[in-house]
Amino acid sequence: MKYKKLQAILLAASMTLSLAACSDSATNAGGDSQTSAGGAGAEGSENATDGDAAGSSDLEGDLSDVIPEETVTLDVYDQLANYSGEQIGWFAQIMLDKFNVKLNIIPESDGVYDTRMESGNLGDIVIWGADGDDYVQAVNKGMLFDWEEDDILADYGPYILANMDKALEKNRGINADGKIYGFGHDVAYSAEDTQSVMYEWDLRFDLYQQIGAPEITDFDSLVDVLEKMQAACPTDDNGNKTYAASLFNDWDGDMVMFVKSTASAYYGYDEFGFGLYDSSTGDYHPALEENGPYLTALKFYNDLYQRGLLDPDSQTQGYDGMSEDYQNGTAFFNVFNFLGSALYNSDAHIAQGKMMYPVKPSNATPIIYGQNIYGSNRIWSIGASTEYPELCMAIINWLSTPEGRLTAEYGPKGTCWDYDENGGAYLTDLGLACKTDSSTTLTGDYSGTFDDGSFKMNNTTWALDSLNPDSALSETYNYKTWESYKAIDASDIEKSWIEWSGAQTPDEYIKSTDYILAPGTTYSAGTHSDELQVIWDQVATCIKDNSWKAIYAESDEEFDAIVADMIKQATEYGYDECVEFQQNEAQLRHAAEQEALAAN
Repeated sequence: MKYKKLQAILLAASMTLSLAACSDSATNAGGDSQTSAGGAGAEGSENATDGDAAGSSDLEGDLSDVIPEETVTLDVYDQLANYSGEQIGWFAQIMLDKFNVKLNIIPESDGVYDTRMESGNLGDIVIWGADGDDYVQAVNKGMLFDWEEDDILADYGPYILANMDKALEKNRGINADGKIYGFGHDVAYSAEDTQSVMYEWDLRFDLYQQIGAPEITDFDSLVDVLEKMQAACPTDDNGNKTYAASLFNDWDGDMVMFVKSTASAYYGYDEFGFGLYDSSTGDYHPALEENGPYLTALKFYNDLYQRGLLDPDSQTQGYDGMSEDYQNGTAFFNVFNFLGSALYNSDAHIAQGKMMYPVKPSNATPIIYGQNIYGSNRIWSIGASTEYPELCMAIINWLSTPEGRLTAEYGPKGTCWDYDENGGAYLTDLGLACKTDSSTTLTGDYSGTFDDGSFKMNNTTWALDSLNPDSALSETYNYKTWESYKAIDASDIEKSWIEWSGAQTPDEYIKSTDYILAPGTTYSAGTHSDELQVIWDQVATCIKDNSWKAIYAESDEEFDAIVADMIKQATEYGYDECVEFQQNEAQLRHAAEQEALAAN
């Protein structure tokens, strides 16, 4: 294959997060959903016998007795979904061909969880945004299917059983009854490596060069640089006004997602309840700490707004509006790779010498997550009321095979990706086009755009940077690490970034600087009492609503007044009680991290 290398196109998770970034959890990997680029392949497996993962060819299970004769629609209650309704497009076709099922995606929104719990039926496949209160309550009330009942895991989830035993045991440990109800996302074969970087400080590198590539040390100098970039490029592809950043509030959790994630990108602290957690010390920084990471990052976005550098529609436009802004070049800075370069770096932009690349403030120490053989916190599970537990298990099992993981990420095998004569994975020309521009139309047996048919469940099984045991070259699931991709010629704009950064990839660039490692552990967030949950919800609403007000403050004085009022209101609601709870959780997490580091 000979096509231009699009090195800094950072993957959009099947989220994402996605996903990753909007989780209310301690581990927070989105996602990615979000997915991201770089990272070395893991050598061997700690989960399978003799260090080798069990092969997928004989562990997909015998499906002859579970494939329905007539097409069945499965309800997927999905707290991570950004989509509502029937899965369409290429992934729908694969599900129909392989399992004779249709998938009805039911996303989380106000009241959905309570309504489904009260009805006694969460759905057929159930995907949790975190392994905390909602999940634990569902387990305790018998709303989830026991994976060991009638040997359903052994019979219809053999690949999971053979390769994810530590993730399964972590799930058993969460549950008061000691049973297995699922496993968490982003499972890794080896704990020795790190995940690829998600917080990469993407900005329009061509514009950065155009203004002389001035040094960026901190938030203040970054704002100055972004203002100069806006002056150099005042209009986007469609002639509309440009901004440094464009936000949305769809993924806000206990805090405003972009604010807490920018704090994670700068300080290296992980989102942790109402605040951020430092894995290097075990310290917990409450959200409303004076001059703390959250409020400092909040002021950064207000500074952008005051200087005309923040899209004024940020609070109301939603994910789709934000996505269009980055695709069209309306905004040219984002701390997330999957919301920055992954959206902007199309073939057309690269042909014009335009790309988003990471330019990190020198004082920033981004968080980088360790590979986690125990899986993270976004749980795959099956509803207790489903009529098709075996079929649901078979689908989750297939998604956990290398073919299923690669298909969810890149599209249909043979159409978008495959293995070459050396046994290494590669993207077809169409597959690469789909990753660089999700509006690309599929051909052959599939119709519609890649984005239309993308994997709407928005969760992952294996971590993107984990070993793919089906690769004869011991590659990962991340196409940026494949031998086939490394052989592609670099574009001129990429060569300029490589010369400037001294690194071959964005991942290598960030990992060559100071960062804070958040190791994978068996830690799971503690549950709230009913009384604390009421307080928690009130405090969360207070922090989110007032944070957005502060972002839109017209002056520093107004910003300070809004923050002071936010602190007063939150304190009256019981913020201190929430902080006390989370400080105790920080001690538990730090102990688990120290144990994991000692074990590795």
